[in-house]
Amino acid sequence: METDQGSRHMLPFQLQFDKPLASQVKMAEWNPEKDLLAMVTEDSKVVLHRFNWQRLWTISPGKCITSLCWRPDGKVVVLGLEDGTVSLHDVENGKLLRSLKSHAAAVVCLNWEEDAQVNRDTSGNSLAFEDRTTRFFPPAPRVPRMPGLVSGETGLIDDGQDSFIELSNSSKQCFNILCSGDKDGVLCFSIFGVFPIGNVNIHECDIPMTTKDRDTVCRLLNASVRKVALSKDLCHLMVACSGELVEDIVESRGCQTVGDSMHGFHYLVLDTSIFQKSKNELHQVAQQASNIDDLLHVVRTSLSVMHKQWADAMNIFHEKFDLLTSLINDHGLDSSPQEEFLSLLGGARTSPAVHQFLVNSLGEVGMKRVSKVVCGAGKELQLVVLNHLQQPAVEIIGFRIGELRGLSRWRSRYLGIGLDETLVDNAVEKAGMLLVQVERFIRVVSSVVQQFANFFSWLLKCIKQLMSEPSDQLLTYNSELVVVFLKFLYDQDPVMQLLDLSEADEEIDIDLETMERVKELVQFGGFGDSKCLRRTLAKEFQLMEHSFKEAAQMPFSTISIKICCKNLLPLFPLTSVSASTRYIPISLSFYEDASEFASSNLTQEVGFTDYISFQIPDESFLDFANCIAVVRGFMNDSSNVKQGRPLEAILLCIPSGYHCVDLALYKELQIVMLLNKINDTGENLGDAWMMILQASDLPFVHISGTTQANNWELYHLKQVEVWLVF
Repeated sequence: METDQGSRHMLPFQLQFDKPLASQVKMAEWNPEKDLLAMVTEDSKVVLHRFNWQRLWTISPGKCITSLCWRPDGKVVVLGLEDGTVSLHDVENGKLLRSLKSHAAAVVCLNWEEDAQVNRDTSGNSLAFEDRTTRFFPPAPRVPRMPGLVSGETGLIDDGQDSFIELSNSSKQCFNILCSGDKDGVLCFSIFGVFPIGNVNIHECDIPMTTKDRDTVCRLLNASVRKVALSKDLCHLMVACSGELVEDIVESRGCQTVGDSMHGFHYLVLDTSIFQKSKNELHQVAQQASNIDDLLHVVRTSLSVMHKQWADAMNIFHEKFDLLTSLINDHGLDSSPQEEFLSLLGGARTSPAVHQFLVNSLGEVGMKRVSKVVCGAGKELQLVVLNHLQQPAVEIIGFRIGELRGLSRWRSRYLGIGLDETLVDNAVEKAGMLLVQVERFIRVVSSVVQQFANFFSWLLKCIKQLMSEPSDQLLTYNSELVVVFLKFLYDQDPVMQLLDLSEADEEIDIDLETMERVKELVQFGGFGDSKCLRRTLAKEFQLMEHSFKEAAQMPFSTISIKICCKNLLPLFPLTSVSASTRYIPISLSFYEDASEFASSNLTQEVGFTDYISFQIPDESFLDFANCIAVVRGFMNDSSNVKQGRPLEAILLCIPSGYHCVDLALYKELQIVMLLNKINDTGENLGDAWMMILQASDLPFVHISGTTQANNWELYHLKQVEVWLVF
C-alpha cells in the first residue's frame, strides 16, 4: 500500500495481476473464515478480493461508508454509513440483504460477535432451537415483484430476486450480536444483525470512579465512540472513546470536571452480561420476531405491488371511458355515462355520443385492450394474495406471534427480558383481524373482476351490433350484473379503497345488521374489536404492524436498561477538542488466554483476555513521541477476577522517520502495524512497511487499573519502553 498525502496526486492501491483501484483504500477487514479481504475506498466503494488479489466484485452504496465488519461465519459483510444506516451485503455477490436505520449519526464502528459457549441440556447434548413453523406451513414466501404495464401486459417484471429472505433463511442456530456505535456516542445491539435488542448512550452512563480517596459517579461529555468489541462470552463490551470526564453532582443537578486534564481518550468496559444470562430466551424471541419482521416486509410490499397494479389498470380504464363524458358534454346532453349505458342496455335509441364513443373512440381493439388490462390486473392481485399474502405470510405471522404468546406466559423466564403478555395478546388479535381483512379482500377482488368482465362482454357485443358485425361467438353476459356495475362500480373503486394507504383512516360503511352480528360475536368472546369491518386492509395491516412493534419494543427497552458501565481507564489526554476528532489508529480485540494465569486453574474453561492497542499523540505527553501502547487484562482487572490476568501494558517506540497509519490485533496474538516512511518535515515519501509483532513475546508490565483524577497510568510506562528496530 502506497500513499502520498503530501502531494496533490494520489497513487492508488496497487494490486498484482489485476487492475489498480481508482481511489485510496481507507479501511479493510479480513474475512474471519475465508481467504477474502473487503476494502473500502475513498470514493465509498466496497471491493472484495481474494488473498491472491483476484477481484470478485465491487459495489457502491451511494453514501459515504464510515465503518466495516464481517459476520462471524464470513457470509455477510456489514457497512456502517454516514447517515446512520447499517447495511448487510451477501459475500457471494455484494447484493444488499438488509438495511437498518438504528442511528441518527454516522456509524463509526461495528463488531459482530458470536457466543463461544455452546448451549447444552442436562444430559450434555447440544441445544438447538426448533422452529415448529415448518411443520404446519410451507416455506416463507418471497417478496413479489413490482409490476410493469407494457402494451397492456400486466405480468410481473423480474428485476432480480429480492434477497433479504436469503438472510432470514441463513442459519440462526448460533446466538450472535451485532454492535454498532455512532459518532454521537450511541451504541446499538441487534441479534442476528436484524433484530434490535437494545442501545445505550455513553453520555448517560454512570461511570464508577475513585477521586480524592472517595468513590463517586462520573459522566463523559462530548464523547465520541471510536472502536467497540464484544467479549467472546458476550458479557462485556469494550469501548474506546474520546470525551471529557466530569463528576456527576446530583444535589446541584450539575457536573464538574474531575481534575484539570481529564479530557482525553478513555477505555470503557460495559456490563452486557444480560446477553449471556438470558441468551436462551433472547435467542428464541429473536428467532420468532426476526422472521415476523421479514414477513411484515412481504405483506407491506405485497400491498404496494397490488396498489400499483390496480392503480395502473384503473388509470387506463378511466383514460378511455372519460372520453364518453367529454362527448356527452360536446353534444349538449344532460346525462351521465351511467345513464347513457343504462338506456342502451334497456333497448332505447343509441345517443350520438355513445355511438361515437363505442364505434370511433373506443372500438373493438380498444375495448379488448382495456378488458385485458383490467381483468389481467385483477387476476394478478389474486395471485399475489394467494402466493404471497394470505396463507404464506399472514397466516405464518399469526402462528409465530402465537408462539411468542406462549413464551410470554412463562413469566418466570421471559418477563425478565420484557416479553409482555398483554402486548403480545394484542398483537395476536390484530393478526387475526388482518387475516379476516385478507379474506374479505380476496372476495371483493373476485367479485369486482367478475363484474368488470361481464360489463366488457356486454360492451363488446354492443360494439359488434353497432358496426353490424356478427356477435354470436362472443361470451354471454348478465344484464343484471351490468346494472349493478353501472350503479356501484363504474365511478367507485372498492378494491382501491381497501388498498390505498393514503386513505387508510377512511371508514367503510357497514350495514346495521352486520354490525349487530359483530357485536354479538364480541360479547360471545374470542376478540374485543367490534370495528374491524369498518377498516381497510391497509389500515388493518398498519395496526397489526404497530401492535407487533410495540410488543417487540418492550424487550428492547428492558435490555437497554440492564446494560451499564463497570469501569473506565483513562488512556491519554487530548490537548484540544479538535484533537478528539482526529484519526488515531486503535484496535480492540480478545485473545484466548494461554498464560500461566489461565492454566493455574484447570477446572475452569479457557478464558479470553482483552487487548487494546493505540497510537499515543505526540502532544499528549511532553516526553512521549511516536509511541504505540498495548494494554491487556483491564476487563478482568475491573471484574475482580481472582485468577484472571492483571492489568498490564507495554510501550512500543517507533523509530523517527516512520509514522503509524493503521494497526490491528490479528490472529495468533499478532499485532500488525502499517507504517509509512516520512521525511523531516513530515511529508510522506510513499514507502510503506508492515510490521508484525507477537504480543505474547512482549515484556508487559503490571500497572494500576484504578481511575483517579489527573492519573494517566500510561505515563509511567516511559521507563519500560521498547524500541522497534527495522
